[in-house]
Amino acid sequence: MVLEHFDLSGRTDYTELRRQRNTMASVSLTNGNVTGNASQEHAGVSARVWHAGAWGFASAGADDRGAIDRVVGAAGDNARWLGTRAGRDLGALPSRPTSGVVQVFETSKPRWSRAQTVSFLRELDEHVASRYPQVTARTVALSCLDMHKQLQTSDGAESDQLIPRTILALVFTVVRNGEPVRLMEIHGGFGQLEDNFDDPTALHDAIAKQVAHLERKAAGVYARAGTHDLVLDASLAGILAHEAIGHTTEADLVLGGSVAGDRVGQEVATELVSLTDFAHTALGQQCPVPVWVDDEGVEAQDVPIIEKGVLKGFMHTKETALRFGVAPTGNARAFQYSDEPLVRMRNTSFLPGDSSLDDMIASVERGYYLVRPSNGQADATSEFMFGVTLGYEIVDGKLGEAIKDTTISGVAFDVLRTVSMVSDDMQWECGGMCGKKQPIPVGMGGPAIKCRAHLGGR
Repeated sequence: MVLEHFDLSGRTDYTELRRQRNTMASVSLTNGNVTGNASQEHAGVSARVWHAGAWGFASAGADDRGAIDRVVGAAGDNARWLGTRAGRDLGALPSRPTSGVVQVFETSKPRWSRAQTVSFLRELDEHVASRYPQVTARTVALSCLDMHKQLQTSDGAESDQLIPRTILALVFTVVRNGEPVRLMEIHGGFGQLEDNFDDPTALHDAIAKQVAHLERKAAGVYARAGTHDLVLDASLAGILAHEAIGHTTEADLVLGGSVAGDRVGQEVATELVSLTDFAHTALGQQCPVPVWVDDEGVEAQDVPIIEKGVLKGFMHTKETALRFGVAPTGNARAFQYSDEPLVRMRNTSFLPGDSSLDDMIASVERGYYLVRPSNGQADATSEFMFGVTLGYEIVDGKLGEAIKDTTISGVAFDVLRTVSMVSDDMQWECGGMCGKKQPIPVGMGGPAIKCRAHLGGR
């Protein structure tokens, strides 16, 4: 996709023009049989215009000069029509244009053919089938997504970003006492397929650990329902940070009545808790979903949400920043060319503390170590419920039996007031997706945390 400059400088109303191509490919095997093999591309152009406190939006599934003229014109017409009826002129949007940003992460390695991809997956599947006959069902699924966005705005922003991600899901099932027990692990992350995977044998150790966890889970016990001391590993802490805290501090949801709205400057957690939505780099390392410039042309900045237990602020687009009287933070993101940018997280995580995971587990007399989440939900009150697919009892400071699938629930801001230890490491999950109105890749993870929350039983 070649960037062709389109002059927006003379426009009276603030205008954005975004050309975007999402390329997606997926291949899956179930018990050695190819059950999915698809590729698709969504490409086009969209425009937004701000007039008298209202946005006008238009898109087209083409990006030639004629399509660009049409969508810019239609977006302007829509904005003026809505603006004359909204009766809420808020003034000019804040302007923080960033130009000349080029972050295009295409692999320098030879691209795999579809046959090579299937061969790679089949070799993984055959290894599991031959080495672990106790695994009665196997799914090996690969998905690749390249998001290529080129943006221009009438206030001078211009950027070109291609952010790729490759996800490999391994799903294994064993049968115990006539009941199937399942466990999934995700591999891969930032980058195209060839940058994430090469030799199938490199995954053999991870597969062995997954099967070992699965067998312990199959022989495991049900958790005792009730409120317990818990150690949440990075995956669980990450989904808590994203779903139950992050969404409550997205400024559009704050305007809609989020529980976080009137708590800025207040203590909402113990002083061990700090939480940040990182733009592209965290603690010197690139994040799983790096964003240098958002879909409004604003330089993406880290957003400190909680610092030492105190709520500091919210994530913003240009419009919400105007409404709050602050600077935009670079959190405007859209998934497809035909989607309007929303306030979205990038890479949301607690910050590491100074405890080791071993010491955190040793400090629990009777409780649980929760390792892997499944899907979950949270609302604007920060009340949450997440599935747990892998966890272990803690008895007298040591790991005990594995537990079967369960749930963790509570009110996040209450749970954060119970945090008594935070691990000194940082681990990112590679496959985070957020479904707020439109799906989009996000980074989740962080340190482990020790807290108290409610765990479901049998």
